[in-house]
Amino acid sequence: METQFQDIDTQINKTLKNWWLPLLTGILLLVTGLWTLASPAESFLALAIFFSITFLTSGILEIYFSISNRHNIKNWGWNLSFGIVTAVVGILLLINPAISMVTLPFYVGFIIMFRSIMAIGWATDLKSYPGVSSGNIMIMGILGLIFSFILLWNPLFAGLTIVIWTGLGLLFVGGASTYLAFKLRKLYKEVKGNS
Repeated sequence: METQFQDIDTQINKTLKNWWLPLLTGILLLVTGLWTLASPAESFLALAIFFSITFLTSGILEIYFSISNRHNIKNWGWNLSFGIVTAVVGILLLINPAISMVTLPFYVGFIIMFRSIMAIGWATDLKSYPGVSSGNIMIMGILGLIFSFILLWNPLFAGLTIVIWTGLGLLFVGGASTYLAFKLRKLYKEVKGNS
């Protein structure tokens, strides 16, 4: 039994070496969400450019985190896929900054949906570690998923209120990523303390 826990500790220690990357991603998404809600009068073009830079940066951080932990995370390919999708959307938005109000909700909706699914997956994975609560990550992931469906369900309506829906969706997925980072950091410290 003790050998099993030692193996888990070794795996956690290796996996969590870059726990701060989800924190950076979460902070970036939270700041973007707050900026979106605080600046509704900003031009839609500026919003598209800011989103594209945010998505590109988040995607690159997610790709790096996934690749650096590919030997230690069971389903690292999902994280890599989400990072690639996020980075590609960021690049597409940068290439065409004059995206219409109908198209931007789709891009934003899909990114928020992918990030929300990822948060739900992380919450499910964290359940397997003793003493780690993952309910808040699950709740934020589900709320982000709901907002992504609102954006995708009626993009014309969402286009009229994209600032509100996008801001709220980004706050939920950013909060989930930030909360996840602190949970991973706590696990990392516990493993280091037991080593």
